[in-house]
Amino acid sequence: MVSIQHVYEERGSDDGERYLIDRLWPRGMSKERLVMDAWLKEVAPSTDLRHWFGHDPEKWEEFKSRYRSELDGNPDAWKPLVEAAKRGKVTLLYAAHDGEHNNAVVLKEYLKEHMLD
Repeated sequence: MVSIQHVYEERGSDDGERYLIDRLWPRGMSKERLVMDAWLKEVAPSTDLRHWFGHDPEKWEEFKSRYRSELDGNPDAWKPLVEAAKRGKVTLLYAAHDGEHNNAVVLKEYLKEHMLD
């Protein structure tokens, strides 16, 4: 099972393994305060894609398509998350303010599709 959670929310007792999936460290969050199993920068959208998107909901559909293409080209970044999810619950941590239009939403969908392979 894969879920997503805003990085500033408190850890839940049923979060399972927790992975930060942003390329940049969240502002105002100390490394000691964030409880996680790993920071997977490589699974995040490229810097170019992140800058192009700028969290603009009007670009959402195109962002999803471009990000999925990046993921297709980088299976070494996301396959460990599939393996972790097969073992138990995985929580993807993201820092974006918009809970509906961010890379965690796309990655969650993508991982679920690849768990069926």
